[in-house]
Amino acid sequence: MSVELTRYAYLGPAGTFTEQALRTVPETAGAELLPMVTVPEALQAVRDARADAALVPLENSVEGAVPPTLDGLAGGERLMIKREVLLPVTFNLYASAGADLTTVKTVASHPHGLAQCQGWLRRHVPQAELITAPSTSDAAEGVVRGDWDAAVCAPVAGQRNQLEELAVDVGDNAAAVTRFILVTRPMRPPAPTGADVTSLVAFIAHDRTGALLEVLTEFAVRGINLTRIESRPTKERIGRYCFFLDCDGHIEDARVGEALMGLRRVCADVRFLGSYPRAGADHEGDGRAEPSDADSDAAGWLARVRAGEA
Repeated sequence: MSVELTRYAYLGPAGTFTEQALRTVPETAGAELLPMVTVPEALQAVRDARADAALVPLENSVEGAVPPTLDGLAGGERLMIKREVLLPVTFNLYASAGADLTTVKTVASHPHGLAQCQGWLRRHVPQAELITAPSTSDAAEGVVRGDWDAAVCAPVAGQRNQLEELAVDVGDNAAAVTRFILVTRPMRPPAPTGADVTSLVAFIAHDRTGALLEVLTEFAVRGINLTRIESRPTKERIGRYCFFLDCDGHIEDARVGEALMGLRRVCADVRFLGSYPRAGADHEGDGRAEPSDADSDAAGWLARVRAGEA
């Protein structure tokens, strides 16, 4: 039974890439969208039931992981990832009507925006001072206020503020993508699709030699592909880390379930973050991992050994 979500928190303000990503989720049509100042506030809105779900950035192909999101998932009341959204990061340069590249003396954006566009900016507006803003949306609003001449921001922010488009696709990496996740309070994961991701946090036992190797082995021996591993400090004391893991498959897949049970045995704690469809994949079949030839061969060998035949 599906649960209808009607209130979506997201990392604001309005006009950010996060809002642009949220609007690609079909269920948000007609829903109430709630911009939040920080990632922790967006996640807390879900925990407090002020929002049914929250969309927050998890990682960027250029800048890497988003620490506040990782920390927010590892601590506090457990949240669950329901889906992921991949958004190509397209930065445009906007200014007030009548401006052109020769008149731009100041350009503002979020620090990540400036970092991803600094090569283009230095080539095309070398005279401009680069100014950091709290968000790409705030940078666009600053142009309207007259705080600076131009802004590097998402198209939704430039259009919302009725600014003039001076240049498009000003990012230095045309393949830049940000991965967002939609999180809810704990509920039954979506049904397997055949192309799923399972995410979790492993808190390793620090008093065990080779504890991290034990964690990785639980996946390797079952032929499960790990697509991401990221470490974060637990904030307990120096040298204490937890590990964020993404793997192919769904918790209802036999091999994934066995791996999670194995982790439960060797880790100090395991936090299941969800099994959900992989963004952009062709979802076919029932989502359960079929035994590979190696699995079948191994199972057959074990059966023969048990029967005294090998």
